[in-house]
Amino acid sequence: MKFLVTGGAGFIGSAVIRHLIENTDHEVVNVDKLTYAGNLQSLESVSDSPRYSFEQVDICDASEIARVYREHQPDIVMHLAAESHVDRSIDGPGEFIKTNIFGTYTLLDEGRKYYNTLDEAKQKRFRFHHISTDEVYGDLEGTDDLFTETTPYAPSSPYSASKASSDHLVRAWQRTYGFPTLVTNCSNNYGPYHFPEKLIPLVILNALEGKPLPIYGKGDQIRDWLYVEDHARALVLVATTGEIGETYNIGGHNEKQNIEVVKTICQILDKKIPISANSKFNTQNSTLRSYSELITFVKDRPGHDVRYAIDASKIERELGWKPQETFETGLEKTVQWYLDNEAWWRAVQDGSYQRERLGDSV
Repeated sequence: MKFLVTGGAGFIGSAVIRHLIENTDHEVVNVDKLTYAGNLQSLESVSDSPRYSFEQVDICDASEIARVYREHQPDIVMHLAAESHVDRSIDGPGEFIKTNIFGTYTLLDEGRKYYNTLDEAKQKRFRFHHISTDEVYGDLEGTDDLFTETTPYAPSSPYSASKASSDHLVRAWQRTYGFPTLVTNCSNNYGPYHFPEKLIPLVILNALEGKPLPIYGKGDQIRDWLYVEDHARALVLVATTGEIGETYNIGGHNEKQNIEVVKTICQILDKKIPISANSKFNTQNSTLRSYSELITFVKDRPGHDVRYAIDASKIERELGWKPQETFETGLEKTVQWYLDNEAWWRAVQDGSYQRERLGDSV
Protein backbone atom coordinates (compact mmCIF):
# COMPACT_ATOMS: atom_id res chain seq x y z
CA MET A 1 0.00 0.00 0.00
CA LYS A 2 0.97 3.62 -0.39
CA PHE A 3 1.09 5.85 2.71
CA LEU A 4 0.88 9.62 2.60
CA VAL A 5 2.49 10.96 5.78
CA THR A 6 2.06 14.65 6.60
CA GLY A 7 4.74 16.17 8.81
CA GLY A 8 7.08 13.36 7.87
CA ALA A 9 10.20 15.45 8.50
CA GLY A 10 9.17 16.05 12.09
CA PHE A 11 10.01 14.03 15.17
CA ILE A 12 7.19 11.47 15.19
CA GLY A 13 6.58 11.60 11.44
CA SER A 14 10.18 10.75 10.61
CA ALA A 15 10.04 7.80 13.04
CA VAL A 16 6.92 6.54 11.26
CA ILE A 17 8.58 6.84 7.85
CA ARG A 18 11.77 5.12 8.99
CA HIS A 19 9.65 2.29 10.39
CA LEU A 20 7.61 1.95 7.17
CA ILE A 21 10.66 1.88 4.91
CA GLU A 22 12.90 -0.25 7.13
CA ASN A 23 10.35 -2.78 8.39
CA THR A 24 7.58 -3.02 5.79
CA ASP A 25 7.15 -3.19 2.01
CA HIS A 26 4.84 -0.15 1.84
CA GLU A 27 5.50 2.99 -0.23
CA VAL A 28 5.67 6.38 1.49
CA VAL A 29 5.00 9.93 0.33
CA ASN A 30 6.30 12.51 2.81
CA VAL A 31 4.39 15.82 2.73
CA ASP A 32 6.08 18.49 4.82
CA LYS A 33 6.30 22.28 4.65
CA LEU A 34 9.73 22.15 6.34
CA THR A 35 9.14 24.72 9.05
CA TYR A 36 11.68 25.19 11.85
CA ALA A 37 11.06 21.68 13.26
CA GLY A 38 11.08 19.84 9.93
CA ASN A 39 14.46 18.26 9.28
CA LEU A 40 15.11 15.99 6.29
CA GLN A 41 18.39 14.92 7.92
CA SER A 42 16.22 12.76 10.17
CA LEU A 43 15.35 10.70 7.08
CA GLU A 44 18.81 10.27 5.56
CA SER A 45 18.82 6.54 6.35
CA VAL A 46 15.77 5.94 4.13
CA SER A 47 15.68 8.85 1.67
CA ASP A 48 17.38 6.87 -1.12
CA SER A 49 14.76 4.13 -1.04
CA PRO A 50 12.77 3.78 -4.29
CA ARG A 51 9.67 3.42 -2.06
CA TYR A 52 10.13 6.92 -0.60
CA SER A 53 9.25 10.29 -2.14
CA PHE A 54 9.05 13.82 -0.77
CA GLU A 55 6.69 16.73 -1.46
CA GLN A 56 7.47 20.11 0.11
CA VAL A 57 3.89 21.30 0.51
CA ASP A 58 1.96 23.40 3.02
CA ILE A 59 -1.07 21.42 4.22
CA CYS A 60 -3.11 24.66 4.15
CA ASP A 61 -2.60 24.95 0.37
CA ALA A 62 -5.73 23.27 -1.01
CA SER A 63 -4.61 23.20 -4.65
CA GLU A 64 -1.29 21.59 -3.79
CA ILE A 65 -2.91 19.08 -1.44
CA ALA A 66 -5.41 18.19 -4.20
CA ARG A 67 -2.48 17.67 -6.59
CA VAL A 68 -0.68 15.42 -4.11
CA TYR A 69 -3.78 13.27 -3.65
CA ARG A 70 -4.35 13.09 -7.40
CA GLU A 71 -0.76 12.34 -8.43
CA HIS A 72 0.22 9.92 -5.65
CA GLN A 73 -3.11 8.10 -5.16
CA PRO A 74 -2.52 7.13 -1.50
CA ASP A 75 -4.27 4.23 0.20
CA ILE A 76 -3.66 5.55 3.73
CA VAL A 77 -3.15 9.09 4.98
CA MET A 78 -1.36 9.50 8.30
CA HIS A 79 -1.78 13.11 9.38
CA LEU A 80 0.98 14.16 11.79
CA ALA A 81 1.75 17.69 10.56
CA ALA A 82 1.12 20.13 13.40
CA GLU A 83 2.48 23.01 15.41
CA SER A 84 3.11 21.26 18.71
CA HIS A 85 5.07 23.31 21.25
CA VAL A 86 2.90 24.64 24.08
CA ASP A 87 5.15 27.60 24.93
CA ARG A 88 5.14 28.73 21.30
CA SER A 89 1.34 28.45 21.22
CA ILE A 90 1.08 30.76 24.23
CA ASP A 91 3.39 33.34 22.63
CA GLY A 92 1.80 33.13 19.17
CA PRO A 93 -1.40 31.10 18.85
CA GLY A 94 -2.21 32.18 15.29
CA GLU A 95 0.05 29.67 13.56
CA PHE A 96 -1.42 26.88 15.68
CA ILE A 97 -4.96 27.80 14.66
CA LYS A 98 -3.93 27.97 11.01
CA THR A 99 -1.91 24.77 10.76
CA ASN A 100 -3.69 22.52 13.23
CA ILE A 101 -7.27 23.51 12.42
CA PHE A 102 -7.35 24.91 8.89
CA GLY A 103 -4.61 22.53 7.71
CA THR A 104 -6.54 19.54 9.00
CA TYR A 105 -9.73 20.84 7.36
CA THR A 106 -7.88 21.17 4.03
CA LEU A 107 -6.56 17.61 4.21
CA LEU A 108 -9.99 16.30 5.12
CA ASP A 109 -11.92 18.15 2.46
CA GLU A 110 -9.47 17.48 -0.38
CA GLY A 111 -9.24 13.91 0.89
CA ARG A 112 -13.01 13.56 0.73
CA LYS A 113 -13.03 14.80 -2.86
CA TYR A 114 -10.24 12.35 -3.75
CA TYR A 115 -12.03 9.51 -1.95
CA ASN A 116 -15.18 10.11 -4.00
CA THR A 117 -13.21 9.53 -7.23
CA LEU A 118 -12.01 6.07 -6.16
CA ASP A 119 -13.54 2.81 -7.28
CA GLU A 120 -15.26 0.63 -4.69
CA ALA A 121 -12.25 -1.61 -4.05
CA LYS A 122 -9.93 1.31 -3.40
CA GLN A 123 -12.51 3.07 -1.23
CA LYS A 124 -12.67 -0.02 1.00
CA ARG A 125 -8.89 0.15 1.41
CA PHE A 126 -8.62 3.91 2.02
CA ARG A 127 -8.16 5.32 5.54
CA PHE A 128 -7.45 8.75 7.00
CA HIS A 129 -5.57 8.41 10.30
CA HIS A 130 -5.39 11.58 12.40
CA ILE A 131 -2.65 11.62 15.05
CA SER A 132 -3.45 13.75 18.10
CA THR A 133 -2.38 14.22 21.71
CA ASP A 134 -3.54 13.41 25.24
CA GLU A 135 -3.40 17.14 26.01
CA VAL A 136 -6.87 17.55 24.48
CA TYR A 137 -8.26 15.94 27.66
CA GLY A 138 -6.87 18.64 29.96
CA ASP A 139 -5.30 17.33 33.15
CA LEU A 140 -6.06 14.82 35.88
CA GLU A 141 -6.41 15.88 39.50
CA GLY A 142 -6.29 12.44 41.14
CA THR A 143 -3.41 10.00 41.27
CA ASP A 144 -5.33 7.00 39.95
CA ASP A 145 -7.49 8.41 37.13
CA LEU A 146 -6.53 7.74 33.51
CA PHE A 147 -7.50 9.28 30.18
CA THR A 148 -9.70 6.90 28.20
CA GLU A 149 -11.02 7.21 24.68
CA THR A 150 -14.29 8.62 26.07
CA THR A 151 -12.79 11.19 28.47
CA PRO A 152 -14.43 14.60 27.81
CA TYR A 153 -12.21 17.19 26.14
CA ALA A 154 -10.98 20.08 28.31
CA PRO A 155 -7.90 21.61 26.61
CA SER A 156 -5.83 24.10 28.60
CA SER A 157 -3.50 25.76 26.06
CA PRO A 158 -3.89 27.23 22.58
CA TYR A 159 -1.96 24.19 21.30
CA SER A 160 -4.23 21.59 22.91
CA ALA A 161 -7.34 23.59 21.98
CA SER A 162 -6.27 23.62 18.32
CA LYS A 163 -5.64 19.86 18.40
CA ALA A 164 -9.02 19.27 20.07
CA SER A 165 -10.63 21.27 17.27
CA SER A 166 -8.91 19.19 14.63
CA ASP A 167 -10.03 15.96 16.35
CA HIS A 168 -13.63 17.17 16.20
CA LEU A 169 -13.30 17.98 12.50
CA VAL A 170 -12.01 14.49 11.74
CA ARG A 171 -14.90 12.83 13.54
CA ALA A 172 -17.40 15.18 11.85
CA TRP A 173 -16.10 14.22 8.39
CA GLN A 174 -16.57 10.58 9.26
CA ARG A 175 -20.07 11.09 10.68
CA THR A 176 -21.35 13.55 8.07
CA TYR A 177 -19.65 12.40 4.88
CA GLY A 178 -18.82 8.77 5.61
CA PHE A 179 -15.14 9.61 5.18
CA PRO A 180 -13.17 6.67 6.67
CA THR A 181 -11.20 8.12 9.58
CA LEU A 182 -9.39 6.93 12.71
CA VAL A 183 -8.00 9.01 15.58
CA THR A 184 -5.18 8.29 18.00
CA ASN A 185 -4.24 10.32 21.07
CA CYS A 186 -0.77 9.75 22.46
CA SER A 187 1.18 10.62 25.57
CA ASN A 188 4.50 12.51 25.62
CA ASN A 189 6.97 11.10 23.10
CA TYR A 190 10.74 10.99 23.48
CA GLY A 191 13.62 9.39 21.62
CA PRO A 192 16.11 9.98 18.78
CA TYR A 193 15.76 13.04 16.49
CA HIS A 194 13.65 14.98 19.01
CA PHE A 195 13.78 18.74 18.42
CA PRO A 196 15.96 20.30 21.16
CA GLU A 197 13.31 22.69 22.52
CA LYS A 198 11.42 19.79 24.17
CA LEU A 199 12.17 18.75 27.77
CA ILE A 200 14.26 15.59 27.38
CA PRO A 201 16.59 16.67 24.55
CA LEU A 202 16.85 20.17 26.06
CA VAL A 203 18.03 18.72 29.36
CA ILE A 204 20.49 16.34 27.69
CA LEU A 205 22.08 19.04 25.54
CA ASN A 206 22.09 21.74 28.20
CA ALA A 207 23.77 19.34 30.61
CA LEU A 208 26.44 18.43 28.08
CA GLU A 209 27.12 22.14 27.54
CA GLY A 210 27.19 22.94 31.25
CA LYS A 211 24.09 25.16 30.99
CA PRO A 212 21.24 25.44 33.52
CA LEU A 213 18.56 22.75 33.40
CA PRO A 214 15.31 24.75 33.65
CA ILE A 215 12.32 23.14 35.34
CA TYR A 216 8.92 24.80 35.56
CA GLY A 217 7.59 25.38 39.09
CA LYS A 218 8.56 22.56 41.42
CA GLY A 219 8.89 20.01 38.64
CA ASP A 220 6.03 17.99 40.09
CA GLN A 221 4.03 17.84 36.84
CA ILE A 222 3.40 14.21 35.85
CA ARG A 223 3.56 12.92 32.29
CA ASP A 224 3.25 9.47 30.73
CA TRP A 225 6.31 8.93 28.53
CA LEU A 226 6.21 6.95 25.25
CA TYR A 227 9.31 5.96 23.28
CA VAL A 228 8.86 7.31 19.76
CA GLU A 229 9.70 4.04 17.97
CA ASP A 230 7.05 2.24 20.04
CA HIS A 231 4.63 4.97 19.00
CA ALA A 232 5.54 4.57 15.32
CA ARG A 233 4.78 0.86 15.47
CA ALA A 234 1.45 1.55 17.14
CA LEU A 235 0.48 4.17 14.55
CA VAL A 236 1.12 1.90 11.59
CA LEU A 237 -0.79 -0.88 13.32
CA VAL A 238 -3.80 1.39 13.86
CA ALA A 239 -3.64 2.75 10.31
CA THR A 240 -3.66 -0.73 8.79
CA THR A 241 -5.85 -2.75 11.17
CA GLY A 242 -7.84 -0.30 13.34
CA GLU A 243 -11.60 -0.06 13.01
CA ILE A 244 -12.94 2.89 11.03
CA GLY A 245 -14.49 5.56 13.25
CA GLU A 246 -12.65 4.40 16.36
CA THR A 247 -10.25 6.25 18.66
CA TYR A 248 -7.22 4.57 20.24
CA ASN A 249 -5.18 6.02 23.10
CA ILE A 250 -1.46 5.21 22.93
CA GLY A 251 0.60 5.46 26.11
CA GLY A 252 3.91 4.23 27.44
CA HIS A 253 2.77 3.12 30.93
CA ASN A 254 5.51 5.38 32.32
CA GLU A 255 4.19 8.10 34.62
CA LYS A 256 7.02 10.29 35.86
CA GLN A 257 7.31 13.70 37.49
CA ASN A 258 9.32 16.15 35.40
CA ILE A 259 11.90 16.48 38.18
CA GLU A 260 12.30 12.69 38.20
CA VAL A 261 12.87 12.66 34.45
CA VAL A 262 15.54 15.34 34.69
CA LYS A 263 17.34 13.67 37.58
CA THR A 264 17.33 10.32 35.73
CA ILE A 265 18.92 11.95 32.68
CA CYS A 266 21.59 13.44 34.95
CA GLN A 267 22.29 10.04 36.50
CA ILE A 268 22.73 8.47 33.06
CA LEU A 269 25.07 11.27 31.96
CA ASP A 270 27.05 11.01 35.22
CA LYS A 271 27.84 7.42 34.23
CA LYS A 272 28.35 7.87 30.50
CA ILE A 273 30.33 11.12 30.47
CA PRO A 274 31.24 12.30 33.97
CA ILE A 275 31.78 16.01 34.44
CA SER A 276 35.48 15.30 35.02
CA ALA A 277 35.64 13.88 31.47
CA ASN A 278 33.51 16.60 29.84
CA SER A 279 35.67 19.20 28.12
CA LYS A 280 32.92 21.81 28.49
CA PHE A 281 33.74 22.02 32.19
CA ASN A 282 36.95 23.51 33.46
CA THR A 283 37.44 20.80 36.04
CA GLN A 284 40.20 22.70 37.84
CA ASN A 285 37.78 25.53 38.68
CA SER A 286 34.50 23.57 38.70
CA THR A 287 33.04 22.37 41.97
CA LEU A 288 30.28 20.39 40.24
CA ARG A 289 30.24 16.66 40.79
CA SER A 290 26.93 15.80 39.11
CA TYR A 291 24.89 17.24 36.26
CA SER A 292 21.96 17.40 38.68
CA GLU A 293 23.64 20.41 40.28
CA LEU A 294 22.72 22.35 37.12
CA ILE A 295 18.97 22.03 37.85
CA THR A 296 17.29 25.43 38.05
CA PHE A 297 13.65 26.04 38.95
CA VAL A 298 11.89 28.74 36.91
CA LYS A 299 8.47 30.41 36.98
CA ASP A 300 5.74 27.98 35.98
CA ARG A 301 4.05 28.14 32.58
CA PRO A 302 0.54 29.74 32.42
CA GLY A 303 -2.22 27.11 32.56
CA HIS A 304 0.29 24.30 33.08
CA ASP A 305 -1.51 20.94 33.34
CA VAL A 306 -0.57 18.94 36.42
CA ARG A 307 -0.93 15.32 35.31
CA TYR A 308 -1.47 13.35 32.12
CA ALA A 309 -1.91 9.59 32.17
CA ILE A 310 -3.14 7.33 29.38
CA ASP A 311 -5.24 4.19 29.63
CA ALA A 312 -3.84 2.23 26.68
CA SER A 313 -5.75 -0.98 27.41
CA LYS A 314 -8.02 -0.67 24.35
CA ILE A 315 -5.22 -0.78 21.77
CA GLU A 316 -3.60 -3.69 23.62
CA ARG A 317 -6.87 -5.58 23.92
CA GLU A 318 -8.17 -4.99 20.40
CA LEU A 319 -4.98 -4.68 18.30
CA GLY A 320 -2.39 -6.46 20.43
CA TRP A 321 -0.01 -3.51 20.85
CA LYS A 322 2.01 -2.66 23.91
CA PRO A 323 5.28 -0.75 24.26
CA GLN A 324 8.52 -2.67 23.93
CA GLU A 325 10.63 -0.12 25.81
CA THR A 326 10.46 0.69 29.49
CA PHE A 327 11.19 4.28 30.45
CA GLU A 328 14.61 3.21 31.69
CA THR A 329 15.64 1.38 28.51
CA GLY A 330 14.16 4.04 26.25
CA LEU A 331 15.83 6.92 28.07
CA GLU A 332 19.16 5.11 28.07
CA LYS A 333 18.89 4.70 24.28
CA THR A 334 17.87 8.31 23.87
CA VAL A 335 20.79 9.74 25.84
CA GLN A 336 23.21 7.49 23.96
CA TRP A 337 21.75 8.61 20.62
CA TYR A 338 22.42 12.26 21.42
CA LEU A 339 25.96 11.42 22.52
CA ASP A 340 26.52 9.57 19.23
CA ASN A 341 24.87 12.12 16.91
CA GLU A 342 26.36 15.48 17.80
CA ALA A 343 26.45 16.55 14.13
CA TRP A 344 22.64 16.27 13.91
CA TRP A 345 21.82 18.33 16.99
CA ARG A 346 24.58 20.87 16.37
CA ALA A 347 23.07 21.53 12.93
CA VAL A 348 19.67 22.04 14.54
CA GLN A 349 21.00 24.32 17.26
CA ASP A 350 22.97 26.60 14.94
CA GLY A 351 20.35 26.56 12.17
CA SER A 352 22.70 25.17 9.52
CA TYR A 353 20.23 22.41 8.61
CA GLN A 354 17.76 25.14 7.62
CA ARG A 355 20.34 27.18 5.72
CA GLU A 356 21.29 24.06 3.77
CA ARG A 357 17.63 23.46 2.93
CA LEU A 358 17.13 27.07 1.83
CA GLY A 359 20.35 27.20 -0.15
CA ASP A 360 21.78 29.90 2.12
CA SER A 361 25.57 29.83 2.13
CA VAL A 362 25.87 32.45 4.88
